[in-house]
This record gives sequence, structure tokens and C-alpha cells, in this order.
Amino acid sequence: MKTSTRVLLGLALTMALLVAAALWLGRTDDGSGRTVLRLRVWDEQFVAPYRASLAEFERANPDLEVRITVVPWASYQQKLRLDVAGGTADDLFWTNLYEDYADAGRLVDVGAALGPDAASGWDPAAVTQYTRAGKLWAVPQFVDGGTAVFYNRDLLAAAGVDPGELDAVRWGPGADDTFRPLLRRLAAVAPWAYNAADDFQSIELPYLGSAGGQFQRDERFVFDSPQGVAAFTYLTRLIADGLAPSAADTETDSEFAKNAFLQGKLALFQSGTYNLAQIARQAPFDWGIAMLPRGPVGRVSTNNAIGVAGNAASAHPDAVRRVLTWLGSAEGNRHFAQDGATVPAVVADQRIYRDFWAARGIDVSPFFDVLAGPRISAGGGPGFTAALEAVQNVLGEMFRGRIPVPEALSRARAAGEAAVRSG
Repeated sequence: MKTSTRVLLGLALTMALLVAAALWLGRTDDGSGRTVLRLRVWDEQFVAPYRASLAEFERANPDLEVRITVVPWASYQQKLRLDVAGGTADDLFWTNLYEDYADAGRLVDVGAALGPDAASGWDPAAVTQYTRAGKLWAVPQFVDGGTAVFYNRDLLAAAGVDPGELDAVRWGPGADDTFRPLLRRLAAVAPWAYNAADDFQSIELPYLGSAGGQFQRDERFVFDSPQGVAAFTYLTRLIADGLAPSAADTETDSEFAKNAFLQGKLALFQSGTYNLAQIARQAPFDWGIAMLPRGPVGRVSTNNAIGVAGNAASAHPDAVRRVLTWLGSAEGNRHFAQDGATVPAVVADQRIYRDFWAARGIDVSPFFDVLAGPRISAGGGPGFTAALEAVQNVLGEMFRGRIPVPEALSRARAAGEAAVRSG
């Protein structure tokens, strides 16, 4: 055989192999005829509940398989933006900042796909969060509940503080402030009394709301109000007075305050249900849960929800619809509650969560009772992801004491608005 003939045959064989590989990599089945869908999440601890739920689904739908991809939170939003823009996003994916995708036509219209009654059994606040321009853009999976305060009973006892005192304290100017004196008592027996920090959901929003302020109004940033100045001044002074960990620690390690609480170095840890399971497993001391401190206008919390969105560009829209229907059902959603991992978005399943913790002697009512009062929205709108990052970058400098509070809030608002314009 001539050399040139061998070369041509070799090239032809190589091309055939490349084509076969491309066809195989582009397959959306596993060789058995089943359609394979991919679901993207950002938290490894939810893989087990999803697998349990989807195993039931797959038994009833043997023509479908759903595989789970975990992309860590630190890179999740950026990677999702790139993948959606490039047409390589998963068929279904977690979202909490969805507006840009909805406005660009990148998401499945859940109401049209699942029917007008689909949302009737879901947490109303979660439905509101994922409704835009009169349409629903994600199937709520779980809600955080409100914010509450975990406390170390041993440290409270050492400081002579009765846990009942926590439910009566209030923060505010002058003589109205009973929270700071209580924190001083706790600081006498622990390295830190409380986790005042640059924590958007658990600290900043509750203080801003309980001061009478808002983060956004009509999708415009308004947190640099007199109420915002009062809230952030109070928080930064707690840090400056040594009643809370240094911002240098909490800014570089988002887990610092939680770990300090678990190590018995922090008396009060203000947070949400998303940390309950870990504290229950790892805290080596007796602990409990109390209500948020009151502010000038009372107790105000937010109630964030995580939803699953359908990729409008999926090659299998009917399969996506079937999975969304299952994940939004009581049968599909209940797996999130069975080990106390989180609060299901299906209202009928939320009792499972509360019963789980009640059976272990843990009263989770503060996370729910606070939601009976006013709530503060976490915000949203076009470009919100980039805008929030820009805002938090400035607020981080404020918490470190490098920028005075009024100036920092003004600069943070300007940075957020600039990010929205550039997006």
C-alpha cells in the first residue's frame, strides 16, 4: 500500500473516530434509551435528599434519569451566567437570583408548563419571590424561615443571663437599648458576645428592616437612608467595642462566627435554619433558639427561598416539565424535611420539619414566629447579582472600620447602581 494511501486511510479513520466521539458525547441518553437530564445545585448536603426524591421519580418514570451536578457556591453564579449565555447550562438548576435570565427568555415559564394551580400548595412568600411580570419562573424547593438567635446555655448561665431575657431585648439609640448591656454581660464570660458582621441575610437585612429601612424600593437601592445609617452604625460599634469578632476575621472566613459558636467562644449566633442541622450535630454544649432582638419598629426578618428553574434551551422540554412537576409536589418535596435539613417549600410538608426537631427536644418556633411580623425584601431585579457584589465590597470596608458609615452607604449605593447600568 502506498504511503499516501495509508495516510488517507488513517485520516479517514481518525475523522470517523472523532465523529463517533462527538456523537457519543452529545448523547442525552445512557445507551438504554432513557433520556438523561442534569440538575445543578450549589450545596453538597442536598444531594442525598435529591437522590432519594429522584429515585422515586425514576421508578415511576423509567424513561428518564436525572443526574446531579454540584458547583460550589463561590463560583456558582458566575459559572451559571457563562453557561447560560453559552448554551451549556444544565436542564434544571438552582437559582435565587433569576431576574436577568427570566427577562432574557432563558427560563421555562413554570405557570404555563405546570398549569395555573401548580403554585397553590407552595409557600406564598416563595411564590412571590419567583414571580416576575406576572409569571412564575422557578419551582420553590425550600425556604430558610426567618432569622433567629442560637444561644449557648452554659455561657448565659455563667453571665447570669436567663434565656427568657433574650426575647425581651431591643436595640436602638439611647435608653431604649437593652441589647448592648446584655452583650456586655456575656462578653465578660466569652471571647465574643454576638456575631455582628457583614452577613447580608442574617444580620444586615434584619437590622435595616427593624430600623424601619429598606434595601430596595422599586428595584432601586435605598439602604443609605437615616434608618440605614442607624442600623449599620449600631452594628459597626458592636465590633469596635469588642462585643463581636473582628471584621478582619469574619470578612476572610464566612464560617468564622459559626465555628466560634460551635467552639464555645461566641455566646449568641444570629442565623437561619440552614445552620440548624450542623449545630445540632456538632455543638458540644447545651443550646437553644431565641427570637431576634427588637429594633425601633419591632422584629423584622427576611425569608429567602431556593428554587429550581427549567432551562428554556433544554433539548427535552417535556422531560423538564415532568421533573419540575415532581419536585414541586408534596411527594417529591418532603425529602428535604425528613432529616431536618431544611424547610420544604410545599406547605403541607413543613409540619414534617417541625415534628422532626420537636422529637429531638428542639423548639424551632422562633424561625417561624418572626415571620408573623413585617418582613424585609432581599431585593432583586436586572443586574442584581453584580450589583449586590459591588455593594457588599464597599460594606465590607465599612465593617472593617475603614470608611465612615454614612459615606460607606452612599458609596455602596452608587456602586450598586453603576453595576446595574454596566450590566
